[in-house]
Amino acid sequence: MRFAEIEGSREWTEPNWQRSQAAPVAVLVEDVEAEARRRLRAIKLHEWRTREFITGQPMPDDVRHFALQVEFAATAISRLSPIPQDFDSDVYWPKLWTR
Repeated sequence: MRFAEIEGSREWTEPNWQRSQAAPVAVLVEDVEAEARRRLRAIKLHEWRTREFITGQPMPDDVRHFALQVEFAATAISRLSPIPQDFDSDVYWPKLWTR
């Protein structure tokens, strides 16, 4: 994006086709929560919790911390106004570090 000053007035020098696009659809909190559930499902959190309940052995710390971070990220993203269109990008979500 470039900014130019021409004859005392300021104007953007981007193509007009970017400005004429249809308004983006608003992202809902439910969309963010669905993304959080998808990420937790990918690490099989339900299986870890079930195993912990049945055997009494705690789930690994890295899985527990990752689940907490995903829940925190979902809460933080949901509170943004407006919620970004690319909310499902890995930029906004924690990464599970494996050993």
